[in-house]
Amino acid sequence: MAWLMHPQELGERIASLSSALWELQWHTWRRAVGLPSADPVKPNADDPRFADPVWTDSATWDLVKEWYLAFTHHMQDMLYDTPGLSSKERRRAAFWWRKWLNAVAPTNYLLTNPIALRKCIDSRGESLVHGWHNMLADLQAGNVRMTDPDGFKVGDNLATTPGAVIFRNRLLEVIHYAPTQPQVHAEPVVIITPWINKFYILDLNPKKSMVRYLLDQGLDVFITSWKNPDASMRDVRFDDYITEGIDAIVQVARAFSGAERVHAAGYCIGGTALATWMAWAARHYGEDAVPVRDWTLFTTLVDFHKPGDIEVFIDPQTVDHLSAQMAKKGYLDGKDMAASFRLLRSNSLIWHYVVQGWLYGESPAAFDVLYWNMDTTRMPYAMHAWYLRELYLENRLIQPDALTIAGEPIDLGRIRQPLYAVAAEDDHIAPWAQTFHTLHHVAADKRFVLSSSGHILGIVNPPVKPPKRHYRVATAHRADKPQHWRERAELHEGSWWEDWMAWLKPRAGELVDARPAADERHPALCAAPGTYVREA
Repeated sequence: MAWLMHPQELGERIASLSSALWELQWHTWRRAVGLPSADPVKPNADDPRFADPVWTDSATWDLVKEWYLAFTHHMQDMLYDTPGLSSKERRRAAFWWRKWLNAVAPTNYLLTNPIALRKCIDSRGESLVHGWHNMLADLQAGNVRMTDPDGFKVGDNLATTPGAVIFRNRLLEVIHYAPTQPQVHAEPVVIITPWINKFYILDLNPKKSMVRYLLDQGLDVFITSWKNPDASMRDVRFDDYITEGIDAIVQVARAFSGAERVHAAGYCIGGTALATWMAWAARHYGEDAVPVRDWTLFTTLVDFHKPGDIEVFIDPQTVDHLSAQMAKKGYLDGKDMAASFRLLRSNSLIWHYVVQGWLYGESPAAFDVLYWNMDTTRMPYAMHAWYLRELYLENRLIQPDALTIAGEPIDLGRIRQPLYAVAAEDDHIAPWAQTFHTLHHVAADKRFVLSSSGHILGIVNPPVKPPKRHYRVATAHRADKPQHWRERAELHEGSWWEDWMAWLKPRAGELVDARPAADERHPALCAAPGTYVREA
């Protein structure tokens, strides 16, 4: 309807489409008679579906590919260029069309996938037999498996850093890790992990573990391990996560270490909660008496004006429907949340595994990050309904005193503690330019880092030689715009973890004798990784 109401734009688009179709038809004729011809439509740089040479060398499969890509690209372009619609509506329409276009790709079906046909012939049908068993296993699991579910076990080959649970309440276990150095900095580091999925993304294995890296740097580390809620916790609120979660671990770390202040870090929604707590603490304790000396955010949103691709799921009608479903169960099932995030990248997170498993007959490999991604958690009804409405729909966290948390009206502008913020270039869950807006609402000193890769690998990014990734870093100011900051930021090869240590360790106090994982005042309730992380 929008296109029909703008006949001039429609005419220009039809003329452009006619020219492109003529070029594609000419390519078809040349390939049909055996003449060489350059592809008029090429896959996007990040689209590996047609990487096999058969999609170019064979005229038949080249034409299948070209006509599919031409239809897909022109449809997407027209949706994005629709006149008379808001950008949000255009993105929403383009998203759902893209999901359908991805689903009908020729690579997803046996008879239109030359690689699958070749594997079937070469294996004398064995690949299809294995694919059939893989499909049945996925149906039994209720999910398209991305990794071998039997390849990992928490506490055996995941989350193996020694430590102890020294505090437990209805929402979290506090894990304090055993030192790896004879001396540690006096003021500990407190890490607030997201309650979407589980804490051990920061302690996957010794080579990838941020926790172990911090310990090796002579830091004393405490971390949250959140309870996996069930229907009995339906009325747990966001306020409870602030007071019984973040405030609790801060006080436990202070009491155990004897330090007046700690150094806090928050990841994803854990970072959003930490920012909320910092604003709450500025009112509750006083701006100069907040028991945190500085804070760090990893891929964190506080301004939800443009929250990334997840925006397609966020509107009043969807939130009302989701809230009603949560009200019946008492929680949001983690599988529903995981399915939504996988749908955001359906080619790489769904169809890739369908093709590899069902058409090629390949068993899913053991990959720790993907195992963690499948190890989902639930969200309490009251907390998550509030979070979606107040932050995503109403965007009230950035509005001074618009939210009252645990009896305190909060304002991010009251936060005075220095901030180290990390974003990731390819993050589709917390887009880096939007995370940058956090700096516009905080009046403290700020250092911003833009890491390569995405939401997970941009953070789980240990130093290695030769370096695999890079980052940009510079001081940030409230008046900065994301692109202007990026132009003046310094580019470094390697891991931003080293820059973080150069910023954090001089602030963490003098070296003192290392403290054990537990003591008489805070005895070990159980060994790390604890009990909450094992709850299904």
